[in-house]
Amino acid sequence: MNNPKQVLIVGLGLLGGSYAMGLTKAGWQVNAIDVDEYAIAYAKERGIIVQGATQKFESLVQNAKRIVFALYPTAFVEWVKQYKHLFQQGLIFTDVSGVKAGVVESIQEMLPQGVEFIASHPMAGREVSGVQNANTEMFRPANFIITPTEKNTPSGLAFAQVVAEDLGFARICSLSVQEHDKMIGYVSQLTHAIAVSLMCASDRTDLACYTGDSFRDLTRIARINETMWSELFLENREYLMEEIDAFTDTLQRLKGYLVDNDRESLQEMFCTSTQRRSAFDKK
Repeated sequence: MNNPKQVLIVGLGLLGGSYAMGLTKAGWQVNAIDVDEYAIAYAKERGIIVQGATQKFESLVQNAKRIVFALYPTAFVEWVKQYKHLFQQGLIFTDVSGVKAGVVESIQEMLPQGVEFIASHPMAGREVSGVQNANTEMFRPANFIITPTEKNTPSGLAFAQVVAEDLGFARICSLSVQEHDKMIGYVSQLTHAIAVSLMCASDRTDLACYTGDSFRDLTRIARINETMWSELFLENREYLMEEIDAFTDTLQRLKGYLVDNDRESLQEMFCTSTQRRSAFDKK
């Protein structure tokens, strides 16, 4: 790669800030663009980035050989559409978007010759936002998904791979755009939908006085960024609706065992659940 240790981060929120922090620790020279002057000032003061700008950032983009976009999907597409004329030949960039189908094709089709977008998705996050909450520890147990297309090159794949490695992700894998969105509909979006539904199913304000670890653990992700997650749900709604239907069918099956007083089937379902969950505890 050309200048493999120099990168521009566009979007200095929780993920963008954590990327900047982690890559700086790994020896990269990191610059950043964000709309929030506080975010840029905070990151510069703490040595998370070298340079940063909220406006008049043209030179940062023109001089960048590698970029990470840490923006919401629609904002990401609009940013590229507006500023792609600043991209120089040889630029390779990636993203952190939680959905791919509405992003990858749109961006790859509009790029100038000699500019490459290799999509990726860090399966990590927290229930807080902003660069002030940046934390690279969340990457260590997490998965990193690369979603290449036929338009990607070995150089693009290598860039995404080395970013994931330098950030310390536990596992790195590749999926197609469609495989990614279907999988995310189940392992990420459905789980958030369940957590939100649990919190909205009762308006009792005294629940916090009585709940144990199980309820707290299950609803941890219900403290949710309403802007980002509504966008992610809607962008991937076909796959998410399929997963909600499948989950509802399974929950109704469990309810049927209760109606029938069927202890044997309940125990069989619990054994299946325990067996499948144990795969997550293997080292």
